[in-house]
Amino acid sequence: MSKKKNEKKEKVEEFKKLLEKQKSLVFVDFRGLKTDEIKELKEELKKNDAEFKVFKKTLAEIAFKENNINFKRKDWEGQLAFIFGFKDEITPFKIAYNFSKKNENLKILGGFVGGEIIFREEALSLAQMPSREELLAKVVSSLSAPLQNLHYCLSANIKGLVYALQALASK
Repeated sequence: MSKKKNEKKEKVEEFKKLLEKQKSLVFVDFRGLKTDEIKELKEELKKNDAEFKVFKKTLAEIAFKENNINFKRKDWEGQLAFIFGFKDEITPFKIAYNFSKKNENLKILGGFVGGEIIFREEALSLAQMPSREELLAKVVSSLSAPLQNLHYCLSANIKGLVYALQALASK
């Protein structure tokens, strides 16, 4: 086997390993991004247990096909990069979305979540969803609101009694 063929085979194997570990995958077009901007994005992703990788579409198609995933390279335009999310499904989409708001050259094209390829609209809706922590905070606040109101109502009567007694004591 030629050296070039071995390198391609290694790249496919690397992609397959990343594909097995990922919880979600974001497809982005990074054409026009400068090196320092890519570095900034990679650092942000690394903090959140995600990784930015560039693979040729043909090699990615081979890796997807070997994992029985219907990925067609002709469906994706531009310079395709992959953001692998290892911690949770939503974070890589959010990071890519927030970065694309600051930098127009990064475009979210789609992704792979829950065993399915998704396209731009679905990927953007995932990116705009509240994070797990935000959802948990909303649940906690909605559970605690009735208790806080009950506490306020019960303490209001006692406060009224205390004020009345103080008024009587000062006479």
